[in-house]
Amino acid sequence: MKVHFSDEQFSFQYLRILGTCAVGGADIGECLMTAARIRESDFESWHAEWRRTAELVEGYAREAGAGRVSAGEAYMRAFSYYRASEFFLHGDPADPRIVETWGKSRTCFRQALALLDVEHEVVAIPYEGTTLPGYFFPAGGEGRPTVVLTTGFDGTAEELYLDYGVSALKRGYNVLAFEGPGQGAVIREQGLAFRPDWETVMTPAVDWLLARPEVDQGRVALIGASMGGYLAPRAAACDHRIAALVANGGVFDADYTKLTVMAKDVIEILHTDPDAFDAAVREVMKTDPAIRWAFQHGMYVYGAASPHEWLLMSQAYTLEGMAGEIACPTLVIEAGNERSFPGRARLLYNALACEKEWMPFPAAEGIEEHCGIGGTMRRNQLIFDWLDRVLGAGKREDENSATRR
Repeated sequence: MKVHFSDEQFSFQYLRILGTCAVGGADIGECLMTAARIRESDFESWHAEWRRTAELVEGYAREAGAGRVSAGEAYMRAFSYYRASEFFLHGDPADPRIVETWGKSRTCFRQALALLDVEHEVVAIPYEGTTLPGYFFPAGGEGRPTVVLTTGFDGTAEELYLDYGVSALKRGYNVLAFEGPGQGAVIREQGLAFRPDWETVMTPAVDWLLARPEVDQGRVALIGASMGGYLAPRAAACDHRIAALVANGGVFDADYTKLTVMAKDVIEILHTDPDAFDAAVREVMKTDPAIRWAFQHGMYVYGAASPHEWLLMSQAYTLEGMAGEIACPTLVIEAGNERSFPGRARLLYNALACEKEWMPFPAAEGIEEHCGIGGTMRRNQLIFDWLDRVLGAGKREDENSATRR
């Protein structure tokens, strides 16, 4: 699915923004006018033009004055546009625009929640001498089913609210969206890089969650998006308090030596001549925007000093010997045009010994791109209908509503 841009990465990231139109994260006209100004494959142009639109729409929010809904809706769109603006800036981790632009995105998001009267808490989950940031959105009442949302390689907790949180709340689920090492505020403000043993990240979050009266302790589901399709299963293999697991898409291993589109002869020298490998990668990065972004961002969020160091680090991210420990019902999703983790979903599905379901996302339904990006409503219908069946959520919440009436 190509949208406006010939460059594959720009097209996908543009579709990522457009997909939030369904839940108030963007407006089509604003997106079209922005894309028309962006120079193909030019990271600086991408940053400047989305930043320009973000500032314009943030101005709409300020102009709204006492119009809480108008201001809140504008701030939510400005959040998305600032998020997009920051996306390709990670070639220089010291670039001050990273924290500054991302910070504006988070500020707009929080202003939007307050003005739109979205009940929420900004949370800090205790974790190894520090805290992990996130948001808790209660569905109302005690003992509700709850979804924990974990993002992946390049997402944020704020984006998770639009991607899955809005849909979950409409269906009566509490939502916890949080960030771990390598993600969002944790990498940008605390400098904590990714780690493969995600159970050490998820267990404190589940501990925190289960102490809340709003949460039915027997109905906590975990959704992992993108590389979260590795992180969430890794956590569920070790924490059997998870009652249901969704891997969108499934990722048996996030070993980028197997996933990179680099030429085979270049990959072969990764172990034998890392300096030559780095030189070859940097040459490819000059002309291939997808490779440039993947290595720049990968080094940034893993805390790697070189291309070869990042790839070697990524080899630790595997569910080998662990996938069979997952005990809860598990939904494994694979998009029809999966390019980020091709073939890894089927490996995960085959390794599972629990109750499991395979769910392809087909092109005919507009959800064939990685994680079903661009098809927010259809994707979430499929995911939450499955969760309702597995957790008995739909039936039990209808009964609870009838009792309250």
